[in-house]
Amino acid sequence: MKKLFLILVLVILPINTFAWYTELDNPDIKIDRSKVTIYPGDFHIPFRADPNLDTLKFYMMKYNIDGKPRAGQRIVKPSSKPYEFNSDLKNFKFLNKEMSRKGIVSYLYFEKDRIIIDEISPKDRLGELINNKTKLRSNSMGKSLASYILGHAICDGYIENIDSSISDWPLVKDSLYENHKLIDLLNMTSGDQKYVYDSFLLKDGKRNRFKALEVDNMSAKFLGFMFQKKEKSTKKIYNYNNVNTNLILNYVLFKSKGNFQEILNNIFREKAKIKNSVFFFKKGDPDKNGNADPMFYASRYDWLRIAKAIMDDYQNNTCVGKYLKEIYERRIPKNKEFKYEPEFNRTYYYGGQFHLSYPGIKNKVVFGMGGRSGQAILIDMDDSRIVVVNSIHFGNEKHKYNAKKILIDPIKKGEKIFK
Repeated sequence: MKKLFLILVLVILPINTFAWYTELDNPDIKIDRSKVTIYPGDFHIPFRADPNLDTLKFYMMKYNIDGKPRAGQRIVKPSSKPYEFNSDLKNFKFLNKEMSRKGIVSYLYFEKDRIIIDEISPKDRLGELINNKTKLRSNSMGKSLASYILGHAICDGYIENIDSSISDWPLVKDSLYENHKLIDLLNMTSGDQKYVYDSFLLKDGKRNRFKALEVDNMSAKFLGFMFQKKEKSTKKIYNYNNVNTNLILNYVLFKSKGNFQEILNNIFREKAKIKNSVFFFKKGDPDKNGNADPMFYASRYDWLRIAKAIMDDYQNNTCVGKYLKEIYERRIPKNKEFKYEPEFNRTYYYGGQFHLSYPGIKNKVVFGMGGRSGQAILIDMDDSRIVVVNSIHFGNEKHKYNAKKILIDPIKKGEKIFK
């Protein structure tokens, strides 16, 4: 039976999954392969799926293997003097219950220079697959990092400001995006709602599932869609998609004239002071299309270090801090019903590739980063509070963690809620 299962898996899995699949033979990982469900055509567990624990472990291993050193990565090495956190740890009983039954693999709560909550999934659940050096996948949290990188490129003088046009970039000549300003890409108001949504190209207003992955790769066939002169909508509405982010990051690559790695080193090694290496994917040909990709991997504490660097810039009113304040001031309403977004991303506004204005949080400036499977970082600029959640699945009601209690309430009320 197990042999038959393995044959079936090898038939339906893409070739590039062979490397990570063989690592399931690790005797230290307690996983029953006969109970694993494989979801063909998707790197992740589908949003509405109801996976068992063995399937969650299987996909967590897939994330982990994808995060190991190999070709196609733009790596930033650790800082020579990494930032070290102080801790004053407390118990979060509700979180403990959530972690024992949901897809959360790591949770950190930081307030005023101290880590207050520091939890990893229990060993009998997902904890055997993660430690403090494990590189955890960004998914769409990488969108916010692309914006942060743009802010540094502006402050370093490579780009004038967020109202600059990308019309000087040969890549977008004769495309829908040819005369766009960066602010339109930052706010997902590119007038491209007829052609793209999320990671899907649209045909007659409907998602084309087979084109989904093409949007993520600057060298892939979706560029053919761009090069067809299309009429953009004159109505500027929020239309969340991956194309805008890829254009932002690759425009920085284009404008930095060979110094892109230097910008990354300055942000992550010198400013955030990471303790472990981090990396972005590289996809495509940098000479023809640009190969910067916003998919990012960092260890759990390094995710917190990066969030703290963003908060410090904002609070210290650095040049990048002024950039963050400007994109906040120029945020736009989403004008969407909440049912179209997962709970961890549900906000009233969007600005500069950040989710802004969370329900229940008033009179606070909170920047949110969110990504598929439940990745979420909330940064409270007023009270110096940060929540970092890394997760492997956020799906049907059985698997959703309670975003209000573990994301919103800590930011709203602070450490007094922990007992």
